[in-house]
Amino acid sequence: MLAGPAALHLLLPAPPPHSRHLAFALPQQHPAPPLHASLPRRARRSPPAQRHGVARASAAVAEEASSSGPAKFSVRIPVGDREILVETGHIGRQASASVMVTDGETILYCSVCLSDSPNDPSDFFPLSVHYQERLSAAGRTSGGFFKREGKAKDHEVLVCRLIDRPLRPTMPKGFYYETQILSWVFSYDGIHSPDCLAITAAGIAVALSEIPNKQTIAGVRIGLINGQFVINPTTEQMENSELDLMMAGTDSAILMIEGYCDFLTEEKLLEAVEAGQVAIREICKAIDVLVQNCGKKKMVDAINLPPPELYRHVEDISGDELLKALQIKEKIPRRKALSALEEKVVTILSEQGYVSKDSSSGVTESLDVIVEDEDEDEVIVDGEVDEGDVHIKPVSRKPPCQLFAEVDVKLVFKEVSSKYLRRRIVEGGKRSDGRSPWELRPINSQCGLLPRAHGSALFTRGETQSLAVVTLGGYQMAQRIDNLVDTEESKSFYLQYSFPPSCVGEVGRIGAPSRREIGHGMLAERALEPILPPEEDFPYTIRVESTITESNGSSSMASVCGGCLALQDAGVPIKFPVAGIAMGLVLDTQEFGGDGSPLILSDITGAEDASGDMDFKVAGNESGITAFQMDIKVVGITLPVMEQALLQARGGRQHILNEMSKSSPPPSKALSRHAPLIHIMKVKPNKVNLIIGSGGKTIKSIIEETGVDAIDTGDDGTVKITARDLSSLEKSKTIIANLTMVPKVGEIYRNCEIKSIAPYGAFVEIAPGREGLCHISELSSGWLSKAEDAFKVGDRIDVKLIEINDKGQLRLSSRALLPDADSESNSKQQSSGSTNEKVPQKDDLIKMTTRRTKRKKQSEPSGAENATTKSLEKSAAAPATSQGSETATK
Repeated sequence: MLAGPAALHLLLPAPPPHSRHLAFALPQQHPAPPLHASLPRRARRSPPAQRHGVARASAAVAEEASSSGPAKFSVRIPVGDREILVETGHIGRQASASVMVTDGETILYCSVCLSDSPNDPSDFFPLSVHYQERLSAAGRTSGGFFKREGKAKDHEVLVCRLIDRPLRPTMPKGFYYETQILSWVFSYDGIHSPDCLAITAAGIAVALSEIPNKQTIAGVRIGLINGQFVINPTTEQMENSELDLMMAGTDSAILMIEGYCDFLTEEKLLEAVEAGQVAIREICKAIDVLVQNCGKKKMVDAINLPPPELYRHVEDISGDELLKALQIKEKIPRRKALSALEEKVVTILSEQGYVSKDSSSGVTESLDVIVEDEDEDEVIVDGEVDEGDVHIKPVSRKPPCQLFAEVDVKLVFKEVSSKYLRRRIVEGGKRSDGRSPWELRPINSQCGLLPRAHGSALFTRGETQSLAVVTLGGYQMAQRIDNLVDTEESKSFYLQYSFPPSCVGEVGRIGAPSRREIGHGMLAERALEPILPPEEDFPYTIRVESTITESNGSSSMASVCGGCLALQDAGVPIKFPVAGIAMGLVLDTQEFGGDGSPLILSDITGAEDASGDMDFKVAGNESGITAFQMDIKVVGITLPVMEQALLQARGGRQHILNEMSKSSPPPSKALSRHAPLIHIMKVKPNKVNLIIGSGGKTIKSIIEETGVDAIDTGDDGTVKITARDLSSLEKSKTIIANLTMVPKVGEIYRNCEIKSIAPYGAFVEIAPGREGLCHISELSSGWLSKAEDAFKVGDRIDVKLIEINDKGQLRLSSRALLPDADSESNSKQQSSGSTNEKVPQKDDLIKMTTRRTKRKKQSEPSGAENATTKSLEKSAAAPATSQGSETATK
């Protein structure tokens, strides 16, 4: 079989890239249509070659400019009190678009790439975002075994979410080319944060690329410093800021906000958003100018939407049954009913074929159409033919069945279901579970469910349920953080959120936490952190685990409520209780017969989240906000809509807090008997080495001897003891106090053990690890030829400290405490100091002052503080000229 000209053209190898002449040319012909072209499907996708045609045209222009160097475009954009530099065209030229954004000496590179061919249609835009902070940007290398950056850190995952969430609403429906956004921090000056730059850089790269996005976006950070709002504050300024707000939007609307604060009012938060919107508007205008100069042509032709008539057909088939299914109050039965209805619709429209009601109403054609001409074929009925006449009978002709792609039917069914749900809320004023727009689901809470946990609570709101568990520990339980600035940073409070597939009645993957779990956990953590006591009052590391056992919307806010109750049950003295609520939105109510004003929904369910226009999570109490997060699924909302949502959320939080106070059983508000005990004491900084010992031997021996969990020391003399029981804690306190005590001449030490005996005297331990020499002349009131004649190792005697020499060595006397001591010795003792019995002086207790501490490796003990027994014996073996010259310490 010979190939035709069109097929031969496909079989021929591609010409060389620089070839100017061809050996022959084939006539241009149109290939035969594919087999599936006979089916009435959606509009045909643009072939991949069409996209590459645009790319090749752009590449040609760049190649001409590259003869003298890469074409470079740059623009300086005012942001706050400084400018950021945006450059494109000279780096990453093979990507769809790439930009370098510079703020101070912080430089971030961002690229956007598209796949060569579109993916199969789906109900979400195939976008992936990756953000990485290279340690080399700060002149550092990872301190671990692997020196190359690998798995994304939690902080990087959070920045990826900040980039993804505002970009997704601007992507058009029907665009299925897989898109990847890559961001790297190449230089970091420690002053200008790169996370807010990453949002703007991604928005610029997308605007310059072929992606047919609806609007340009930009992002900024807003801080509140000394009552003034600061755009993109420096890291030093953020240390004194009352607000940390990340915001993204277009020149006319808000797309995403996220942040945390210390009980900031709704009015202040709105002012901050307004200040951020002004800054974003100016950035977007500058980006639009850059796009006009060097932006690529948008792939508008690549947008493929389902056939418009398919929406009408889906409504005709499923309309009544869909209304009944949406009225089912429980989530699982409603989901099964919708799934069965979807299967029915798919079967009819993609397998059996659908005949519209309009076509079926006129299936019998008129006689005039059939018998238009006598020459046409005649229809003989039952073979009866009358002479001179023919009986004509109209024939029933079935209209053609319409078949649609299965994926198109599923996409349209989802949109129609969303439309019916929104219409029910607007027209009937009732949601799927029968609530009004501002009504909350029933709330129930219990505390103390887990007897061995330090604190636990089960919070249930409708069909959403969180089991929160609190674990208390010492410094060794803190979460260490490795970032661009400091490798020694640690968190003494963290919340870990878990969303297993069983909570929604499904089977799914179990493994490392997903990006969603990391983001929800951080939101709940930031909501609870402002209510925690300072570490000087509660020196514990606090870990909160929130396991979602049921989910039907707003599980992150359930984690806030459950975590707050669990903290109280663990005995953590929180400042105020807090609660969280998720708000929804139906923006265009006029479409469904409303007055056109947005409809705010309180405590949204999962279906309302998926079908609505907004997911706005707000946590705090009745007086202020601690954390917030807003995602928009349309092209943005305005400040008045956001203000209405914030005010309605405040009333919802008050109701939730009132229900949480009715918890049964209530939180214990006392430390669990299974929780560790922590004691913090202060010693002189130069005594810390005595506690650690050479190579850590002393501190290890104390832990082994007393059975405490850990002993942590600081350069400032802070000693933190973590123990499981009071007896081991007290024992370790005593040992440390004796090790670090400051002996004073004249103090008396009772029942002290003789550790060793030498020809010239005995070494007596006055405190653990502290020994002094009692010369043979001071052991007894009488004369002794050898110390062994009266004492042996292990005997216990009372001694008095009579001298401390220049080397810090101690000289002890037992004779001074005997009844027949001579008056001369007594007079000397009275002149040297008080003879009242004293115990070693213990230093006062102190507390830590910050929640995030930085620990450094302790230096080894000095040689002067750890004199060996050999040097002491050498010093004591010298001829004694007087009793006061022979002292020793160990």
